[in-house]
Amino acid sequence: MEQQHLILTDLSRSFGATKAVDRVTLDIPPGQFVGIIGPSGAGKSTMLRLINRLVEPTGGSIHHGATDVTALRGRALRQWRRDCAMIFQQFNLIERLDVLTNVLTGRLAEHGFLSSMAMRFSDAERAMAIQALERLDLVPQALKRAGALSGGQQQRVAIAKALLQRPRIMLADEPIASLDPGNATRVMEALRSINRDDGLTVLVNLHTLDTARAYCHRIVAMRFGRIMFDGTPAQLTPDVVRDIYGSEGLAHFDEGVTSTAARVPALA
Repeated sequence: MEQQHLILTDLSRSFGATKAVDRVTLDIPPGQFVGIIGPSGAGKSTMLRLINRLVEPTGGSIHHGATDVTALRGRALRQWRRDCAMIFQQFNLIERLDVLTNVLTGRLAEHGFLSSMAMRFSDAERAMAIQALERLDLVPQALKRAGALSGGQQQRVAIAKALLQRPRIMLADEPIASLDPGNATRVMEALRSINRDDGLTVLVNLHTLDTARAYCHRIVAMRFGRIMFDGTPAQLTPDVVRDIYGSEGLAHFDEGVTSTAARVPALA
């Protein structure tokens, strides 16, 4: 499958008088792992939802190669949401269903209405789901009820579900915000593996600088809906952090000197 740039041009979204995203322009090459940082209310979550078209822009455009994403409607929009998988902080699983079935729901976009309602899946799709669970060390949990799993396990189930969409881009909105350090590392290692092994473009909103510096090729920092920084982790200097977070920013920067990857052993 041909890989294409994701390009945001003067992308904006206002809620009343509030500019949640304010004329953001970004060019994201295929296969990049991009961390998006910034204080609460900076516009990070809104920007991801704009890319996935869960929120409609009030200005600007989104292009993926020659496709004008902002113009998509109906079936074409549903296909874009399949190609641009979204992982949420809240996991978005059906807790009463088993893990395997939750993962298989990532295939529903490929099914007709009746098949979707009946949750009918082929043997090939079940094999895909088991393979995704194996990648995320979750095969022993396949027949357990999703609601019985730990938060970290549920987030990895959500990633497996996203993989079954066979996406080209993976968006993750604060995927580790509610997790302990060990589970946060497992989730970030999973996203890095998908980026590296599958060549997927990954955009992830993060609330800690050390995680962004440890895992991302590129860091984009937002404040008041605007891009304040766009560069490599090495370019994220104390002065830049101060501009992003204000006077408290240096404390965040000091935390980032020792990366998550350095503190926590990588998991196989």
